[in-house]
Amino acid sequence: MSLIHVSNHGPVITSTDYFDSELARAGKIFCSVNGGAIRVLLPPAAYGVLNDMRAGKECVLSRGPWPAERIDEAVEILWDDSTDSPFVLHLTPESFDLLPAEPEPGREWICDVYVQKDGSPHRAVTRPCHWRRVSKIPCMEPWREAE
Repeated sequence: MSLIHVSNHGPVITSTDYFDSELARAGKIFCSVNGGAIRVLLPPAAYGVLNDMRAGKECVLSRGPWPAERIDEAVEILWDDSTDSPFVLHLTPESFDLLPAEPEPGREWICDVYVQKDGSPHRAVTRPCHWRRVSKIPCMEPWREAE
């Protein structure tokens, strides 16, 4: 897999070669972490899930082992829409430029979803994002029930 380049202005992606990459053409999601933001880069083949992501009022990022896939460290991002079947992504470390670490006490992440619009990265969804360590992925618990 080739390296994905992302240019930032704090938490905002100003440019990236992801949308022209083999990864995007293959329909693979890539996540970039910077400035307190988890930025999910969505390939054009997956734009159909945007409404599901927008339905979530907040995101919950769970980090832990994924025993069923024999992965020591994985990430689940859940868009909590207060239903029994929220939209969720289960991602391996290869899906990230940097695995999101626990934020400083009192600081929350944001989760932004980027698509390509007019040849540039466009922030299509922004939600507050809670971070937690879990005993295993999938977790699938909303934030309030996991406390």
